[in-house]
Amino acid sequence: MSEYFIYYTESNIVCIIIFSIMLFHNLFSVDRQEKQIKYDYALIAFMLYFLIDAVWASVLAGVLPKNRFAVLAINFAIYVIMAAITYCWLEYVLAVEQYPHRNRPINKVAMLFPFLVSTIALIVTWLVSPGTLMNDALEPQPVYFLFLVCVPIINIVAVLFYSLRKALKEENPIEKKKNLYIGFFPIMVVLGGLTQIIFLPKTPIFCFCSTILMLIFFVQSMEVKISLDPLTGLNNRGQLVRYVSQKANLHVAGSLTYVIMLDVNDFKNVNDTYGHAEGDKALVIIADSLKEIVRKQITPIFLGRFGGDEFILIAHLKDEDALKALIREIRETIAAQCRNAGTPYQISVGIGYSELRSEQDSFQMCMQRADQNLYLDKERCKRPD
Repeated sequence: MSEYFIYYTESNIVCIIIFSIMLFHNLFSVDRQEKQIKYDYALIAFMLYFLIDAVWASVLAGVLPKNRFAVLAINFAIYVIMAAITYCWLEYVLAVEQYPHRNRPINKVAMLFPFLVSTIALIVTWLVSPGTLMNDALEPQPVYFLFLVCVPIINIVAVLFYSLRKALKEENPIEKKKNLYIGFFPIMVVLGGLTQIIFLPKTPIFCFCSTILMLIFFVQSMEVKISLDPLTGLNNRGQLVRYVSQKANLHVAGSLTYVIMLDVNDFKNVNDTYGHAEGDKALVIIADSLKEIVRKQITPIFLGRFGGDEFILIAHLKDEDALKALIREIRETIAAQCRNAGTPYQISVGIGYSELRSEQDSFQMCMQRADQNLYLDKERCKRPD
């Protein structure tokens, strides 16, 4: 039993250290956002579970005395922490999805309501009939395990609902994969816990499974930070470089490839007149308009923020008529989004494009031609009718 205790405790300590590294990395990040803070709460909840789990292992191994108070306190702590883990993950998902009313007090109470009801029922059950929760040998009974999983299951179902809804709306493959992962993450952790309970009760599989999955998610989050523009959620310049480095992305059989450059006319006036916050809002309006258009296209389109107020699209289209229809839709959609947002200004954009003529025609040359055509289009926009 002492070897079991040492092995089990060492495993939990190692997992706590790994989670601490992730936590400290996030705490000292220069761009901490709400979703990152919620993610850190989940890390802390997991670390508390690993700590309590190590204490429980010491009781089972006889290192600490096994008495009614210790068993009751540890199992109640496990019940609370399991609910806390899934609750923190639900809050994280709502922050990722930017659910508009997530921080209202009434919604916070609604999210905690299942836990409050379950806790009251658990306490009443213990006071009325403690034997249904723990037998004379101080072993937890099936009713206790029912209480243990009921609140996490409710939170997991909510997580799955919100994350799948977000994934279905997302057109960026990296973001889609991330939302699917955060939705199924709690289910995979639960499966790890069930595997431990049923097949290997003396092996900390839940601990290992949680750590591996959180590490995978942490790495994927770093990938998203590297690949996406934080303001607009579009692919950034680094992702553009990675995309065009794969020749298969630039040539699609049966389609013509066009590089389209786009930027805002008189964007400096928006910043100078209404402030940089309004300028950021204008960029988000354009990004959302482009996302809406790309989402409706049958053929693949790469969409990114090139820098500042400049955006880039790499579109595979049937012919130049389809290209002109796409450009017309871009202008109309941006104008409609401005009206819907009630902005005190009207956003107009200059658009230039060029066809990637053959495999001998480099992407850089094609982009330069599109950029030159962009400035010609901007000059035309400035001319009076």
